[in-house]
Parts: sequence; C-alpha cells; structure tokens
Amino acid sequence: MKILAFNGSPRKKWNTATLLEKALEGARSKGAACEMIHLYDLRYRGCTSCFECKKIGGKSYGKCAMKDGLTDLLDQAAAADALVIGSPVYFGAESGETRSFLERLLFPFLTYTPGYGAIAPRKIATALVYTMNVTEQILGEMAYDKFMARMQGTLARVFGSCELLVCTDTYQFSDYGKYLSTAWDPEAKARRRAEVFPLDCAKAFALGEKLASPEAR
Repeated sequence: MKILAFNGSPRKKWNTATLLEKALEGARSKGAACEMIHLYDLRYRGCTSCFECKKIGGKSYGKCAMKDGLTDLLDQAAAADALVIGSPVYFGAESGETRSFLERLLFPFLTYTPGYGAIAPRKIATALVYTMNVTEQILGEMAYDKFMARMQGTLARVFGSCELLVCTDTYQFSDYGKYLSTAWDPEAKARRRAEVFPLDCAKAFALGEKLASPEAR
C-alpha cells in the first residue's frame, strides 16, 4: 500500500507538516509505504482551462495535459492507495499552492454531465488536514467550515471518500515578541501548543492508521 501526503504550507517543520508527518507515522505503523511531497518545492500553475482533459477522444481525456512540476506527481497520485492533503488557511481558503494542486488533481476527473459525475479510474482513500490561527468558534462564524466541507465533498465525489481533520488556534511563531501580533496572548498560545496540539497530532496518527486500512477505500 502506498500513501502520499502533500504539504501545502511553505513551512516544512511547523503545524501542517507536523500533522501530515504524524498521519504518515500512523499509516506506517500499519505497514504502508509513505511519502511526503512539499508543494512549495515544485514549479507549477493551477488549471489554465485548456479543456484538453474534457476533449472526447483526445489524448489527454481524463488527464491533465499541462507539463510542469506536477505532471509526474499527478500520475503518482492517481496510482496511490491514499492521499493526505494538508494546508494552512489563508484568507479563508487553502494556500495558493494547495488550491492550484487541487485544481489540477480534481478537474480532469470531473465531467460536464448531469450530476457532474467523476471518471477517476479507481477508488482512493483521501483526507484533508487544515490548520488555522482562528479559534474553533470563529471558524464557524467566518464560515470556514463551509469551504472545507465543499472541498471534502469534491474529493469524496471524485475518489469515493474523504476524511477531514481541522486544527484551530495554532501556534504561529516560536517567539511572539519578534512580530506585531498583539491580538493574541502569547502565554495562552504556548499553553495550547503544549496541551492541545499533541491531541491534534494523536488524531492525525489515528487518521493515518485509518487510511492504511483496507476498509478506507
């Protein structure tokens, strides 16, 4: 079994990446082969609406026709047994790199037919991991839950299932005194990092275990 994790954060050692690593640890504990891909290391663009993936009888039907840093990875993703996609929330949405990756991953498999049926060649277990600075209460007030649910639904439509892990009120800096960030209480942030983030990591580990199980697909 092969599981791929895609880190849509520019940081490789912070909240999003840490949760993805924990998910992969959980999957490895069940015998899965795992790999982490850092999207910010790659050069690529989002969908350019060339519609080659929709052209009946075309050589790229059902497949992204663009050639860049994502080309081989999209093939690997389609062949994987599970995908974990992680992103921080920037201005109420995924990071730019994450959004561009999702466009390229999903659009070729969605059809312009009644009900927008999917033509992915196989079922793939998927999961979304979101990290954000806002609290759980503000998450709902700002309707973050709605955009996350839409993307979760799209992944489930294309690949058959999608788990969701949300980590709120994250620790942004190791030293809040270095940055203009007086909206937050550094001590409260540090306590949450020490007390709550380990629980989120445990949830990520359990998520990885679940994705590595045969029942996940």
